[in-house]
Amino acid sequence: MELDLVSNYVYRMHEAATQEKPLREIPVLAEAMANIRSSSGSIYICGNGGSAGNAVHLANDLIYGAGVKNGGGLKVEALTANTAVLTCLANDTGYENIFSEQLKVKGNPSDLLIALSGSGNSPNIVKAIEVANSMQMQTFAILGYDGGKCKELAQHAIHFEVNDMQIAEDLQLIVGHICMQWLCEQKL
Repeated sequence: MELDLVSNYVYRMHEAATQEKPLREIPVLAEAMANIRSSSGSIYICGNGGSAGNAVHLANDLIYGAGVKNGGGLKVEALTANTAVLTCLANDTGYENIFSEQLKVKGNPSDLLIALSGSGNSPNIVKAIEVANSMQMQTFAILGYDGGKCKELAQHAIHFEVNDMQIAEDLQLIVGHICMQWLCEQKL
């Protein structure tokens, strides 16, 4: 592997990660998470492919890592984690419903949805945001590319204008890790 490839990736990541508009939205997400924690609400995270893996990763970080110093982990569920539920819903109701059907059963108006999507156009992510909005949940989306439909649907879009799926997925974790570290430092 040539060093140029590494340098180019790091340069593109830096350019994407330092966009001012999405950076201003990260504290809004962190504060919303802190409010959810203090109100004993729940956070649900969804995504497809690498973003599904990121949902599980961030759920772990928020359940445990956010409370390491202050004992205040959050109630978080990655809607991507239960393969039996996912395959049942995909088979019986259609893949576009795998997250929204879970929200209908588990969600409450005091809860928060974080949708992770590179394109912002996946039908199951779009439908999850629509259902969460209709349930009066708070909705956030961490997005790449042009933000797609989710950019307009989510109450808060953390949109990084980047046309690279891997960098878009890296940014999802960066946003989540920033929030986790901030939450860990907060006094309860």
